[in-house]
Order: sequence, then C-alpha cells, then structure tokens
Amino acid sequence: MRKDVRILLVGEPKVGKTSLIMSLVSEEFPDEVPLRAEEITIPADVTPERVPTHIVDYSEAEQSDEQLYQEISKANVICIVYSVNNKKSIEKVTSHWIPLINDRTDKDSRVPLILVGNKSDLVEHSSMETILPIMNQYQDIETCVECSAKNLKNISELFYYAQKAVLHPTGPLYCPEQKELKPSCIKSLTRIFKVSDLDNDGILNDNELNFFQRTCFNTPLAPQALEDVKNVVRRNMADGVKDNGLSLKGFLFLHTLFIQRGRHETTWTVLRRFGYDDDLELTQEYLFPMIKMPPDCTTELNHNAYLFLQSVFDKHDKDRDCALSPDEVKDLFKVFPYMPWGPDVNHTVCTNEQGWITYQGYLSQWTLTTYLDVQRSLEYLGYLGYSIIYEQESQAAAITVTRNKRIDLQKKQTQRSVFRCNVLGGRGSGKSAFLQAFLGKNLQGQRRIREDHKSFYAISTTYVYGQEKYLLLHEVMPDFDFLSEADLACDVVCLVYDINNPGSFEYCAKVYKQYFIDSKTPCVVIAAKSDLHEVRQHHSLSPHEFCRKHKLHPPQPFTCSMAEAPNKDIYTRLTTMAMYPHMAQADLKNSTFWLRASVGATVFAVLGFAMYRALLKQR
Repeated sequence: MRKDVRILLVGEPKVGKTSLIMSLVSEEFPDEVPLRAEEITIPADVTPERVPTHIVDYSEAEQSDEQLYQEISKANVICIVYSVNNKKSIEKVTSHWIPLINDRTDKDSRVPLILVGNKSDLVEHSSMETILPIMNQYQDIETCVECSAKNLKNISELFYYAQKAVLHPTGPLYCPEQKELKPSCIKSLTRIFKVSDLDNDGILNDNELNFFQRTCFNTPLAPQALEDVKNVVRRNMADGVKDNGLSLKGFLFLHTLFIQRGRHETTWTVLRRFGYDDDLELTQEYLFPMIKMPPDCTTELNHNAYLFLQSVFDKHDKDRDCALSPDEVKDLFKVFPYMPWGPDVNHTVCTNEQGWITYQGYLSQWTLTTYLDVQRSLEYLGYLGYSIIYEQESQAAAITVTRNKRIDLQKKQTQRSVFRCNVLGGRGSGKSAFLQAFLGKNLQGQRRIREDHKSFYAISTTYVYGQEKYLLLHEVMPDFDFLSEADLACDVVCLVYDINNPGSFEYCAKVYKQYFIDSKTPCVVIAAKSDLHEVRQHHSLSPHEFCRKHKLHPPQPFTCSMAEAPNKDIYTRLTTMAMYPHMAQADLKNSTFWLRASVGATVFAVLGFAMYRALLKQR
C-alpha cells in the first residue's frame, strides 16, 4: 500500500475549497476564510486507513498556472469542488477542470477524481441529477459527495472517500460500463482462488474459506456467516456454489458484489495480502524478498519448503501415479505468468517410462533451482503462495543458507544436502552420457533425446552412510582456454575421457594440471565407454600412471551402453568425496571405505523406497 496520500482541491473561486479544509481541521466553520489554506498533514494514526494524508488547497488569486500544474502532477487524487447553488461552477467541471487535469496527467496513469458539491445548506434540492451524467461520461470520476462546510455535513466522509480513491481505486478492478470485473482483476483473483484451493478440486470448501478469511482478514467466519455468504451467491448465480463450496464463478461474483456496493477495500485487502500492487502486478518485495548470501555459501530448501512442495505435488498428481503428466504440470503452473520449466527439465531429473517427471524428479528440480538461482526459486515459491499458506513473512523462510565451505573443511563435517560435481572432458568423451546415466537412462534411451531438449545438468539423490543427499552434475563446455570461476567452483570434479579415442585423455591431463593440481577440490578420472576396446593414449603418461603420480584414485571404468539401467556406484563415490574432501587422498583409496559407503547407500535406498511407497499409500 502507498506510504502516504496527497489530496488536491481545485475549483472556481468562492466555491468553498478553503472552508472545507478549515472545517475539517478545526471541526467548526471559520469566521474568516483566507484566500488559500496552508498544506496540512493528517497523521497516520487518526486516519481510518492508517496512512499519512496531505491536503493541498489551490487559489487562483495566489497561485500561477505553473504552480497549479505542478500540484496536479504531484496529487494522488483531485477533488473538483463546485457550489450546488452555482450552475456556472458546475458547468466549469466539464468545460475547464476535467480537460485541464487530463491534459496534465499521463493517459495510462490517470489520477482519480472526486466531485464535491459544497454549500448543500443553501439549497433544498440535490445536484445529483446534473452530476450523474458527468460521472457516467468520465471513467476517472470515483464518486460524488455533497457536503456543507458550514454545517460540517459529510466533511470527514469527503476526505475518507478521497483517501479511499487512492488506496482502493476502482479503475484497475472494475468496468462500470460493462458492470463487470476487468480482465487483469479476474486473472489476479483466479490465481488467488487456485492458491487457496488447497485440494485442487475447483471448490473452496468451508475449511479453505475459513483459512482464506483468516489469512486476509485475521478472523475466521462464523458458521452462519459462511452460510449467508453462500446463500447470497446461490440466489444470484446457478453454479456459484457446488458441493456446498464456492466455485471460481461464485468467488468472482462475490468480489463484483463488494465493488458494486462500494466495498473496494475488501477486494484490495485480498489482492494486497497475496502480493499485488496498485497495477495488479505482484510486487518485487513479494516475489524477491531480501536474502543474505555470504561468499562460499550455498542455498538449499529447508524441511518446511519440502513439505510445502510435497503438498503442491499431491494437489496436482490427480491420478496418484507419483508422476506429473504434461497436463498436470500445466495445471500446476497455472498460477505462474509463464511456463517456468522447458523440455530440458525432463532430461535434468528422473522421469518414469513415459518421460513424465516423477515425485523424486520434481523435488530434485526444485533443489537444483534453489542451488543455482535462489532468486528464481523465491519467485516461483511466491507464485505458489508459500508465505501465505505457511503463514511466513516471506518465501525467504523456505531457504537455508549453508555455512562457509572453509568452516566445513576445518571442522571436517558438513550439514549441507546438495553437492555439486563439475564434469569436464573433451568433445565426444561421454560427458552427456555420464549425466543421463545418473538419471537411469542407458545409451539407447539417450539417443531418443532431441538436440534442443538436452540439458547440461543432472540432479538426483544418492545415499552416503544412510544419509540422503542430492548430487548435482554439471557438464562444463570443453573450452580449455577459458574456464570461469563458476566452471571451477564445485565440491568434486569428474575428468572424463574416452578409452577408445587416443587423443581424449590429453584434455583431462591439461585441465587437471592447470586448474586442479593445487586445489583442495577432490578429482576423479572417469574411463568412459569401458565396453569398447581400450587404446593407448597420446599423453606421455598412461591414465593409470598419471593418477598414481598425482595421488588420484585410479581411473573409474564406466559404460551405459548395456540394455539394463546403468550402475550408480560411481555417483555414490562422487557424493562421498564431496562430503569428505579431507579424506579424498587417504581413505578414499581404501576399498573398505567405499564398501561401507556403498552398502549404507544400498540399504537406505531400499528403506527409503519402502517408506516412500508407504507414504504414497497414506496419500
């Protein structure tokens, strides 16, 4: 909401502009009226909306045209005052004041106008018959108020309506000619309905309506009040209430009714609670809350965030097959202004046999986004309404910023759950195949991936000593002359070479010697395509001799050309090295260490799967 409101009073001389201001301030009609009242500020604590309000007077006798234009440009709302007993002052509203104001304001952001008929104490009849056609002709006119500075009639109401016209404008919400909500308002309220529809059945049941009411207005609805609301909708539209719950049509009808009855603030309270600004756009403060990111730290989702994302998955997995079909994905992202996931996501995370993103793959993609681009993750959680449904100050409450990696190394332990492995190697060495194998795809499955759908990332879970961790593989483009800090910043490095290509290992050796020989980042050499005939490499040392010389683990044979799913042991090893970098040169060469880690992984993978199936049955 705006931090303050600036109200400007204009009109012909002697219509009572200054008297209105002075009567408001002193609560009595002034004996002597100056040519112009000084600008006054009403403090926030005495206004109904708790917003400081500045009231500015205009005097033709004291001010130049240029000063008037400046005041018009600064005003948030303009009251055009006329005298109900002076026809000329009424005519000037349309012949002079409205055209003048429109000329001085931008077409796309017109300032709301209020017509003020002063001196109602001097006449017995109302001026409304004359004014109504004017109100119908000009959309910028919010309302018309008849008042009397002398009798103090409607003075407080006048300034309340002026404040309300700024804080709760009709313009963005409603079209008076069509007597219906504007498309942008319908779009915003539809998103709010979908976020509030916690079980995604297209109806707001009593629990959901009460949650919505408490979220927006800090008070639940009494059972009778709830029934009364539904009865109003039932009486006015056939399909507004379904299965004793409010449908989207009924929800939109209620807001139309609020606006038609002058209760714009109800709709605006809802819109602002769900993050919208005066232009019905989600605010930057709502979508991108501040989050402190010290150097050498990473970002992860916390437990509550995963619980929320699980509930979102359950809400949209209509057929309960533990995967999201293309239609279910589309439905999930209806609350977004654009589709955030492209076809590459299906080759970044685990999918089922139909190529649909599995429950595990879905959580993996969220983990990846949070790790690589936390601002984007915050934005996505904002569209889904995380802070509203979990009653948090902002989406930042969903994020854990890990401690500095140097402290992890000093303490020889880490609380992190996501580990990054950068995969380097020459062209054609098998890097892409290595990434896809992590997602369970053999070479035959990989050949079906379209070139424009390929991904440079692969993320899934591994188990190390019974702890579930995420391993994020990133394929680095083989530009040896330029490896950026991002290409080098990771927890473990994979150097991949093709055993069937004699020139393949040369790249790995060069990269290691230039970038990683003095690094504390553990490195693993992968002997890819190990099902093919191994040829002698052109490098002066064989891969085995090179690894021995540099105290690296021997090259790890790898292939994914078999008919069955690729072996996952190497990925557990990589995660283990990322978790325990201080042991990379010692225990990691010890086969019993690998055995202990792998056995733990197998046992917990089986247990984890059993627990997952049990949870699905509960769902």
